Amino acid sequence: MTEPLRIALAGLGTVGAGVIRLIETNADLLTRRAGREIRITAVSARDRGKDRGVDLSPYAWEDDMTAMAARDDVDVVVELVGGSDGPALTLARRAVAQGKSFVTANKAMVAHHGLALAREAEAAGVAMKFEAAVAGGIPVIKGLREGAAANAIERVYGILNGTCNYILSTMEDTGADFADVLAEAQAMGYAEADPSFDIDGIDAGHKLSIMASIAFGTELDFANVGADGIRRILSADIAQADALGYVIRLLGMANVEPATDAADGDTVRLFQRVHPFLVPKDHPLAHVDGATNAVVAEGNFSGRLLFQGAGAGDGPTASAVVADIIDIARGEIGAPFSIPVSELNPTAPAQTGHRTGKAYLRFQVVDKPGVLAELAAAMRDAGVSIESLIQKGAGDGPVLVAMVTHEGEEACVDKAVELLSGSPSLVEAPLVMHILKQ
Repeated sequence: MTEPLRIALAGLGTVGAGVIRLIETNADLLTRRAGREIRITAVSARDRGKDRGVDLSPYAWEDDMTAMAARDDVDVVVELVGGSDGPALTLARRAVAQGKSFVTANKAMVAHHGLALAREAEAAGVAMKFEAAVAGGIPVIKGLREGAAANAIERVYGILNGTCNYILSTMEDTGADFADVLAEAQAMGYAEADPSFDIDGIDAGHKLSIMASIAFGTELDFANVGADGIRRILSADIAQADALGYVIRLLGMANVEPATDAADGDTVRLFQRVHPFLVPKDHPLAHVDGATNAVVAEGNFSGRLLFQGAGAGDGPTASAVVADIIDIARGEIGAPFSIPVSELNPTAPAQTGHRTGKAYLRFQVVDKPGVLAELAAAMRDAGVSIESLIQKGAGDGPVLVAMVTHEGEEACVDKAVELLSGSPSLVEAPLVMHILKQ
């Protein structure tokens, strides 16, 4: 009879408890699908006495979670603690060094240290898997590594942060302002007390860099993800987008471009951006509401592939974690990033000025004569052609001016914003959002 696959679990929060419940509830099903029993043997967390709604008595307890890596009754270490460095990283390195396979939901650690960890795992001949690190229960990593493996992926993009999507879609439905909806999201547990990682695009950037590496066979490059969040979006922007036939969604987007500089050698140019986009209402992503995630991958033979589902939560994330464990039980190790680390293409950040498309620009300006002429002159001098313009507000407060450009180079829009920098007519810096190309 095949020996059980023995699991050590570090972190017993919402997801960790969910993993225990899933393994206990679906034990027989998992055994049939994995070809062997999946058995938890050891667990660790900060507070041993906390009630987590699961019975921990069958499992050995380790106060020092890194000690689990050296246990003789452990084959796979599962890390659900979080944090890019510290104990989580120490546990990952010790597990691999001890010849244990490693499963994590920790996108920050993978984004910052994934290449080094993958190199160590490949050298040790053990698995390193992280399906749950990107889009929760949606099998995006499997989809890119396996389902779309025959394709050259031309572009990958999507809604990667449920908190931001909840805020934006709620603003859309209710007309409420950002600060009010954020407070509601915090009260409901959708947003952290300090929401910066979510609303400033960092969380989505972690996930995007991981997806890009797998999609394009390139080295991880989180440091060069251009991240811009949703703090500055007004209910008025939501309303203007709606009137123009769009919704606003925070998207992560990546694609590769050939290097144009001979000095780059074999390096490819990698474009990675997290940014609020205006999404046409007939695009599938426009209908993704609430805390849902969705990812689009465009393959040269498959065409557009859409992955959609719950991007967080105990059940969906636990499902992704255990799916990785099943793969290991079956003996499916493979290169963590689909291609061995030594064969991943080195990258340089893509230049963005030559990229073409339409843009939405919003200005908060003082209510005085000549302001529209000043804005129009800046657009003209920068080579930006205006497709439509709307002015809202009058009286004592600032006036909102929103415009949509004709298709043109991003460098021209950047130049127009630069020309207006420091203008006494502007109450705040302009907000620029790109319009998603179909």
